[in-house]
Amino acid sequence: MGNIPLFITLGMFIIDQFEFLDEEGNATERPSKSEIGGGGTYAVVGARVWLPPGQVGMIVDRGPDFPPSMQKTLEDYGQDMWLFRDRTDTETTRALNSYRGEHRRSSISFVVLLEASLIFHSSFKYLTPRLRITPQDLHQTKYARPKILHFICSPTRASVILTEVRDAQDWKPIAIYEPIPDRCIPEELPALVAILPQISILSPNAEEALSLLSISLPPIPSIIEQVADTFLKLGVKDAVVIRSGSLGAYVLTHQRGGKWIPAFWGEDAKEIVDVTGAGNSFLGGLGAGLHIADGDVYEASLYGAVSASFAIQQGGLPTLTNREGSWNQDFPARRLEALKKRCTLEE
Repeated sequence: MGNIPLFITLGMFIIDQFEFLDEEGNATERPSKSEIGGGGTYAVVGARVWLPPGQVGMIVDRGPDFPPSMQKTLEDYGQDMWLFRDRTDTETTRALNSYRGEHRRSSISFVVLLEASLIFHSSFKYLTPRLRITPQDLHQTKYARPKILHFICSPTRASVILTEVRDAQDWKPIAIYEPIPDRCIPEELPALVAILPQISILSPNAEEALSLLSISLPPIPSIIEQVADTFLKLGVKDAVVIRSGSLGAYVLTHQRGGKWIPAFWGEDAKEIVDVTGAGNSFLGGLGAGLHIADGDVYEASLYGAVSASFAIQQGGLPTLTNREGSWNQDFPARRLEALKKRCTLEE
């Protein structure tokens, strides 16, 4: 098949730092060491679970502070999937993730936990200037004109990205759009509606989807289904996929209606360590699945669920155990088959 760019993300590489606070804002744990972060990073690794490194990719803006250990970790997934751009004018993008109340593992099934009225707060802020990536950055690189384009941003910025895509002649990628959490607010809804006809797959998580529509009801399955239907009617081109924690993901298309895709791990699974990046990994796996399953978004979502299952088994990114395709000492194909069997039994 060659090194054809199939799945490319415009998400930024971020060096994450974490702090854990009690309800009064006092530190409960020592700050963690810096970790590889960024929704785009998790998304491209989620796609890498299924595709060779030459078919997935991400631009990494590398400042003079870029840790050699992170360089090695990324290259272990395959050197072909990274395009490093050295920046001498600024540091690598860094961000602080603050968790107040429960440990960040508590967001494993935030939908279910919200229903149980468990209070959990988190916040995110950049510590350095953001080094944003646009479709124009892909031109004249090995990532030019990918089949699938993934981006995470506000609806307003998504409009800019889609304009650049339209300006590129003879390029009509499958656009997987993940609204950035802090812009999933009612004020952004008009900007979102304006771009929906250009969005192949819209995928907020359940909390974000409800927030965009000013809905304060608990994100239970029936409400999630109604919200997905609303977004589809507002103009999404192909499908709405609402990621819903341990409930799984609700997939709705114009042609075939709605279907729940289960999460691979149950809510109380001991294998779940940290859900950071789970949703991003899901969308990377979904993107790869779209290629493998010839555009079937329902089946592609099973690939996404498996990618997410590897992301949440440890703090940070999953481990590529060997070049034969083993991740975290297990094979994605085995998990996919198990998930398909579970879906068959539930039907």
